[in-house]
Amino acid sequence: MQEFKLEIEGREMIAEFQNLAERANGSCFLRYGDTLVLTTAVMPEYEAKRVGFFPLTVEYEERYYAAGKIRGPRYIKRESRPSDEAICNARLIDRAIRPLFPKNLNREVQMVNTILSWDGQNDPDILGLMASSLALITSNIPWSGPVAAVRIGYVNNKLILNPTYEDKQKSQMDLILAGVEESNGLLINMIEGSFEELEGDLAMEALNFARSHLKKLIDFQKQIAEKIAKEKIVLPKPAVDLELEKEIKEFLADRLEAALYQGDGVEQMEETNNLREELICFIENKYQDAGKIDYAQGFLENEINKLVRQKVIEEEKRPDDRKLDELRCLNCQAGLLPRTHGSGLFCRGQTRSLSILTLGAPGDQQLLEGMEIVGKKRFMHHYNFPPYSVGEVRPMRGPGRRDVGHGMLAEKSLLPLIPSVEEFPYTIRIVSEILSSNGSTSMASVSSSSLALMDAGVPIKRPAAGIALGLMSDEKGNYKILTDIQGPEDHHGDMDFKIAGTEKGITAIQMDVKIRGITEKILKDTLEQGKKARLEVLREITKVLAKPRLELSPFAPRILTLQINPEKIREVIGPGGRVIHEIMGECQVSIDIEETGKIFITAEKEGAAKKAVTWIENITREVKIGEIFQGKVKRILDFGAFAEILPGQEGLIHISQLAPFRVDKVEDIVKVGDVVPVKVISIDEQGRINLSLKEAKSSRLRTNGRGKIYERNKQK
Repeated sequence: MQEFKLEIEGREMIAEFQNLAERANGSCFLRYGDTLVLTTAVMPEYEAKRVGFFPLTVEYEERYYAAGKIRGPRYIKRESRPSDEAICNARLIDRAIRPLFPKNLNREVQMVNTILSWDGQNDPDILGLMASSLALITSNIPWSGPVAAVRIGYVNNKLILNPTYEDKQKSQMDLILAGVEESNGLLINMIEGSFEELEGDLAMEALNFARSHLKKLIDFQKQIAEKIAKEKIVLPKPAVDLELEKEIKEFLADRLEAALYQGDGVEQMEETNNLREELICFIENKYQDAGKIDYAQGFLENEINKLVRQKVIEEEKRPDDRKLDELRCLNCQAGLLPRTHGSGLFCRGQTRSLSILTLGAPGDQQLLEGMEIVGKKRFMHHYNFPPYSVGEVRPMRGPGRRDVGHGMLAEKSLLPLIPSVEEFPYTIRIVSEILSSNGSTSMASVSSSSLALMDAGVPIKRPAAGIALGLMSDEKGNYKILTDIQGPEDHHGDMDFKIAGTEKGITAIQMDVKIRGITEKILKDTLEQGKKARLEVLREITKVLAKPRLELSPFAPRILTLQINPEKIREVIGPGGRVIHEIMGECQVSIDIEETGKIFITAEKEGAAKKAVTWIENITREVKIGEIFQGKVKRILDFGAFAEILPGQEGLIHISQLAPFRVDKVEDIVKVGDVVPVKVISIDEQGRINLSLKEAKSSRLRTNGRGKIYERNKQK
C-alpha cells in the first residue's frame, strides 16, 4: 500500500493505493474524515462498436453498511436500483471527467465509485469525483487529467469550503466547482449549484475563493502520478484518407451550408439527414467498403462542426439566423387541462414542455431511505422525455438517468420558491411532459412548472424561468456565447450552461463542456448574458400569470390543521387505531398526525374536514371543573355509571351523585344509552373525571328521558 496525505480545511484527505482491485486498470481509496470511497477504472483491450459518442459509464454505488444501517423493505434487505441522488452524483462525475478523454479513444471505460464508509459529516460525492481522477491518472488509460473539485457553501454572508451536512442545512448556496490546469491558468470544466435566489456575482466570488484550493488539489494529484502512475496505453493515430476527404468535399460543395442554414429546425434536420444518406450511398456505391463509410460519416460530422463554429465566430451567424443573444419565439399558457389541480405550457421554438401539478395530503409525501438521506419529501418534480418528442420510435421502460437528472435539476431550481409546510401543508408533485424537443428541455420544464404552480394557487414567492447558453470557441482564443441554444448548437458547440432563477436571483446552475474547460471571463460573460435572457423569459411568463391564483382548484383536496396537546395523541388514535379509523370512515377524510401534536385533515370537501376537526377538538378538549355536559351512559357498575361527555372522554357518576337521596340500585336512575345532564365536580391527578347528576341544574335534568323516574323516586 502507498499512502498520500493532504490537509484541506482542517481535515485530512488520505489517498491510498492498494492492490486489492488487482484486475482493474486503476483504483484508489480516498478518505476525508471517516468518509471513504473506493473508485475503480476499467478499460477492455478491444474496440467498442461505434455508437456516435464516447462509451463511458460512471456508477455511484451507495451502500447501507457505509452508514452502519440495515435498510430496505421488509423482505429485501439489500440495495436495489440507485437513488435519484446517486444517479445525479454519477452524472456529476461523468460530466467532469468525460471531456478529458482523447477524441480517438474508442474503447469502453467504466468507473465504479463505491461508498465504503460515511461519517455523516463529509459528502462522498466530491470524494467520488476526486477518487475517479486519481484512479484515472494512475492507470494506463489515456486521460488528460487531473481534475479537482470542491464544494462551496455560504453561511452568514461567508463562503465556506467543503461544508459539513450541518453547515449545508444553514447555507444559502450549495456550489460544486471542478477545474483543470492549463498553461495559462485554471479552467472550470464542471459546475453544479443551487442557490436561494442569489446573483451571479456571488458565483464569481466563489470561483475566486475556490481557485487556490483547486490548484492545491491538482498539485497533490500530480505528485501522486509522478510516483506511481502506470505508463499510458498509446493509441494508434487515426488514419487520414486525404483522397476520400477531397471527394467528400467536392460532393458536399455548398450543399452542407444550404442544409444547415435555412431557419426552420425540422427542415434543417431533414435536409441534413438526407444529405448524410446521399453521401453514404455515394461512398457505398463507389467503394463497397464499410470502413470508408464510417470514415465518411466521421468526416461529415467534423465538417458540420467546423462550419457551425466558423459561422458563429467569424460572422455571428446561427443556423436559424437569430442574433447571438436572441431567444426563440416564446409562448406560454396556464390552466390547459380541465380536471388537474394546475397546469402550464411553455414553448420556446420547437421545445415544448407541459407541466401538470397535483396536490396531495401530507401523508402523500415520498419516504426517503437511502445511505445518506432518511426522511420525507413534500415537493417532487418528475421529468418525462418520450420518444415522440424527437420523432423517434423506441421502447419506453421507465425514466432513464437523463430523465432523473433533468427532473432533479428543475426540482432544485424551484425548491427555494416553495412555501413552508406551515404556510401550505400540501404535498406537491409536478410532472413535466416534453412534447417536442429541440434544445434545453430541462430549462423549459422550470418555466412550465412555474406556470403550473401559480395556476394551482400554490403561494410561491415568485415565478422562475430557465435558459441554456452555449459556447463556440477556436484555438486562437476567440469565442462567442450563444443564448437559448437548440439541438445543432448544443451538439456541435463547446458548452451547455443552464441557468434557472427569478427576477431576484439565481436558484440553480449546471454546466458541462466538451472542451477542457472555460476561463473566468467566459463564465462571467455567460452569467451576465444568462441574466438578460432569464428576465426576458420571466416577462413572458408574467404576461400569462403574474402571481398565484387566489383560490385552489375546485378539484384539489382541502386541508385543515389543528394543534393539540401531544399527550392527547393516543386518545385521537384510540386502542388499536379504533378512534381515528372511525373518524376517517365517518367523515371520509385522511388524517396525518405529527409527534408535536399537529394534525392535518385532508378531504375532498371542506365540510367533511370541518366535521372531523370538530370531532377531534371534542376528543382533545380539556374538561374543566364546573362544566355541564349532556353525557351518554356507556356502562353501569354496582358503584355508579360511566358517561361519555365528549368523544373518547368518559367520567364516573358515583352512585352517591345520581340523586339527592339514597339510591339502592344504579338502574333505578339511569340505564345504558340514556343521555343525562352531568356536572364535572372533580378531576384527580391521573386525569380521571368525576361527574354529578344531582348537581346539574334541575331545568336541564328534566330534558333527559328519565326525568319522570327521577321525580318519582324523589317523592318517595
